[in-house]
This record gives sequence, structure tokens and C-alpha cells, in this order.
Amino acid sequence: MLRYRQVVRLLQHSKYSVRAASNGCGSSGGEKSDDDLHPIRRTLRLLGNDMRKVKEFFVPKETATHIDPIPTQSKFHFKGERDKSKEPTLPDDFQTHCDVLIIGGGGVGSSIAYWLKEKARDGLNVVVVEKDDTYAQSATRVSVGGLCQQFSLPENIQMSLFAADFLRNAKKHFGQDVPLQFTPHGHLMLAGEEHAESLMRSSQLQNELGARNELLTADRLAVRFPWLNTTGIALGCHGLEKEGWFNPLALLSNFRRSASGYGAHFVSGQVVDFEYKSQMDISVVGDIGSKEGSYTGLETAVIQLPDGTRRTCKFALCVISAGASSEQVARLAKIGVGPGILQVPLPINAHKRYMYAINSQAQSAPGMTMPMTIDSSGIFIRRDGLSGNYICAHDSMEENHNAPVDSQYFNRHIRPHLSNRIPVLGEAQVVDSWAGCYDHNVYDENGILGAHPYYHNLYLATGFSGHGAQQSLAVGRAISELIMDGQFRTIDLSRLSFDRLIIDQPMYELNNVLS
Repeated sequence: MLRYRQVVRLLQHSKYSVRAASNGCGSSGGEKSDDDLHPIRRTLRLLGNDMRKVKEFFVPKETATHIDPIPTQSKFHFKGERDKSKEPTLPDDFQTHCDVLIIGGGGVGSSIAYWLKEKARDGLNVVVVEKDDTYAQSATRVSVGGLCQQFSLPENIQMSLFAADFLRNAKKHFGQDVPLQFTPHGHLMLAGEEHAESLMRSSQLQNELGARNELLTADRLAVRFPWLNTTGIALGCHGLEKEGWFNPLALLSNFRRSASGYGAHFVSGQVVDFEYKSQMDISVVGDIGSKEGSYTGLETAVIQLPDGTRRTCKFALCVISAGASSEQVARLAKIGVGPGILQVPLPINAHKRYMYAINSQAQSAPGMTMPMTIDSSGIFIRRDGLSGNYICAHDSMEENHNAPVDSQYFNRHIRPHLSNRIPVLGEAQVVDSWAGCYDHNVYDENGILGAHPYYHNLYLATGFSGHGAQQSLAVGRAISELIMDGQFRTIDLSRLSFDRLIIDQPMYELNNVLS
């Protein structure tokens, strides 16, 4: 945080802007026209010079001396996606240019592709680059699929309310090929004395915005959930409607299948660099550390493919939604290492989560109506189908994110709390375990989404800090609105923009509702 404070002190008292310069055809003052403000029209205008250089635009320089035909279809095949192996073989179907390049094809990135293509169909060429074509390292793999409105910020509550409405009509949007397996048994968030008042205030806000939950004292909790030990618990918030859990991998599959069906291109590869272009028709004003009037924008991504070759893809707009890798991708765009506004880094790191499948055949174990339970100790647990199966998880502060699952982690960090809160599960047997990382915003543990304040053609959608699975639906729609309409049309998420890092106004989420 020290570095953020130093950068903020440098920037927060200055006004900054990136604006289009006068082209000599009109006044340089006054209000901007709609064409100046709309991102699609603006970027198409800025690409006019390139379009006149047809040969250069459509045949970009290659960074490899020999290019073999490269398959762009991910090895991780999703049911319903176009199987390119059955299509006529083309010399090379790699997209050398596109309208929108999305870096990161996990839940959030694939959602953005889905919403863009659902709206624009053939009107936009959308390319999604995903480096992990097995999704073994994706945050989706360590999502418990929670859907809950028990947040303290209105934006987070509204995003999850939208997700609930969308999932209720999932067959209308996605068809029936890949069921989402939504289980509407609510969430139960537990709080001790120190957090009871905050839980009460949040519940009031949630119900005002359209959620439906109830507050239960320790005595009422004991009656409602006889398997629960309420020692140390002052208050619980129990979701009555629009809450539960779903299959996050099925949601990802539906995003990809639908976006691909609408014509989105999914590329297996990793963005390793950007190419820039000095643009004289855009000027930088008031940005300390940047040369006045000088603007160098992003133009092309360099993508390394699985066989090691590198290709380039020129884009009009780019979205960074690379999860835990977003900070590294941002650094390639000089965010955090450049002058002026670019000094402010994207504050994302990887946060490790341990997941365990456990089984108990005890007669008094929680039954089918058990809500997903979030204990004040940090563990969370839910049912997993029938036969006494449960999924239990805990977030670790370990820095070695690539280490295999610690066989003793469950006994050291989870079983003691589980035995205390749900005594009947104290002797449950571990039948499977896995671990992975999700994108964690170290600044205020909330998502960062919207346009970057320096680059006119770069958007961010990352840092959801364990909320990404349930928020991916609303985030994808929001980014598509910014790209297609130039503004938020449904939920106003402007307070979650990158700008809050520059002016040092964190948006803290008090309720750690993980998904």
C-alpha cells in the first residue's frame, strides 16, 4: 500500500485528461459531439489512417520466420462449441485483426465475449485469448458457485440480484445442453458480536434493493438449524430467495459455447507484449509525468501460441480480464511502470484457495435443505448432491501458489473450526482435495472494471476477490454496455472504476461473500 500512497499523493491533486485534438474541421472548444464520446465511433475514426494502408493492416508483420497452420480452438472442448476439426481446413484461421480483443477467457472474459456477440452478432469481430486451455489454473476451478446478495455495497448486491434473475431463466438464454444445476437453498452468514451491527445494516440495505433475507439470533439459529453450534455467534443472516449455488464450470461452458456459436474466436495462447502507436490526433492534458500533448496508444497484441511461435493481432479495443494474471498483462501495457497516470499499478495478485470434498454418514448430519454456511472463522461449506457429500473451502495466505495441496492443511486449518461450528461433521472423511488461485484486489478487495483513464481503447474487468463467478454475468453485460453504448445502461458501476485508485477512494466490501 505504501507505493499506492506515494503515487496517489503525486497525482490526486492534479487534473488529468486524454482528449482528441482538433482536426481542423471544427472548433477546438465547446462540448464534444456524440461521435467524439462514443468509443466505437471514436476508435474507428482513429483507425482511419490504418484502414487506408490496406496492405499493412491486413498483412501485419510476423515475428516468426515460419508459421505453420495454428489451430485456434482450445484443447478443452466445451459441449456445443463449433468443432473446427470437422470444418474445412483453412491455411490459417488466426485472426490478424479484430474489433475487440479480450485477454483472459475464464468466467469474466467469456461472459464479456458472450454479451458482445449476443448484442452485435456479426457486427463485431471478437477474439478471446486464453493461456490455460485446460482451465486447470482458472479461478473457476476453485469456485464453490455461490450466489448471494449478502454484500454491503449496493453495486455488489445489484450484480448478484441480476445473476439470480438470469439463472432463473438460464434455459431461455443458453438452452438445455449444459444445465447450470442451480440449487436454491440460500446462504447463512454468521457473525460474532463485533460484526453483528454491520450484518444488520447490510441486511436492511439488501432487502431495500430487492433481496429477501432474515436475521436470526443465536437462539433462533439453534432452533432452525439443530446441527449448528451457535457458541460465539451473535447473529446470522439467512437468505430466503434468489440465493444458493450453481455449477461454475457449466456457466463457463455456456458462455463459451454461446459466444462461439455467435462467431467469437477463442485462441489458445498468451499475450506476451503490446505494440504501440503514436497518435497525433489525441492529446494528453494535465497528466504529471507525461509529455504534454504526446499520446502513445495500444494498437497490437503479440500472442505466443502453444508451439512457441508468436503472432500479432491488431485491435480497436482491448479488455484485460486475465484474473490473477491481470497485473502482469497490465505491466506489458506499461500500467504501473510508465510515467504520469501510468505509474499507478493494477493492484491484483493471486490468492490461494483450498477445496475439499468431504463425506459424513452421520444420522444427524445437515440434510438437503442446508444453506451454504459462511462461518466467522473463514471456512465455508455446502452440500454437494446426495449421500452425505459436502464441499468445504478455506482461503490461505500462502505465497507459494504453485505448491500441491498440503495433505495436512485440512486437519490444521479447517477441521478444528468445522468441528466447533458443525460438530457432527468433525469426523467427516476427506475424499478429494484441490487448490487454485483467484484474482485478489489488494487495494480494497473489490472488482476493478471500466475504461483505463489513460488509454482510450483499454478496458479492465478483474480483481473480484472471490466474487467473480456470481458477478461474471453482470460484469460481462456492463463491459459490453461501455463498448457498445459508451455508458452503463443497467447497473451503474462507475464507482468501481480504476479512477478510485488515483484519487485514493477505496470501495471496501465489508461482507466476504465468496463464490
